[in-house]
Amino acid sequence: MSDFDPQHLRLLEAVLFSSTEPLSEKMLAGRLPEGADLKGVLANLQEHYANRGVTLIHAGGSWAFRTAPDLGPMLARETEVARKLGKATIETLAIVAYHQPVTRAEIEEIRGVGVSRGTLDLLLEAGWIKPRGRRKTPGRPMTWGTTDGFLDHFGLESVKDLPGMDDLKAAGLLDTRPAIEAYGSRGALTEAVDAEDTDGPELDRLEEFAEPLDPDGDETGGG
Repeated sequence: MSDFDPQHLRLLEAVLFSSTEPLSEKMLAGRLPEGADLKGVLANLQEHYANRGVTLIHAGGSWAFRTAPDLGPMLARETEVARKLGKATIETLAIVAYHQPVTRAEIEEIRGVGVSRGTLDLLLEAGWIKPRGRRKTPGRPMTWGTTDGFLDHFGLESVKDLPGMDDLKAAGLLDTRPAIEAYGSRGALTEAVDAEDTDGPELDRLEEFAEPLDPDGDETGGG
């Protein structure tokens, strides 16, 4: 590894280990003296932990220590869950991920049904989506996009690592209704991620969409 101030390495190591959530590069830079080479220190830490029990992962613009992927199955334990994410929530999250930034009206147009306020609130509280500013159109509707927390949860470095349309359909995360076909017809998919340039993550990872986060009022027939 390159020569860096050992104190900088130790400091970032401690900060990252003490946090349960991914930390942005801006936040990490604030912990180092002015002029310190943040990217160099992070690269050294990532190399140092490359073959250890925990690895330093990069999710969007954030960093976090996570269990090495090959050790995950050995540490997993089965727990009984009260409820899984509903179909409406899964579809809404997928639409946001592939079409971001996207408005609520656009989500409803793609799904063909109204999206309840509870569905967006659920994903917001889970830390998987966030406001991305207002569209410069009449009414200035709010747009939504995914967060670094979403990338971290599903083991993605960027939205370009999302699986392609065929993978999603094979995993049962998209149905064949005409409204869902709007994914491809609107062209936003190719703007968000070039599905043909990536194999995407293991499909098993997509099953994590079914975690117990669904409220009772997941979907309504109206807006």
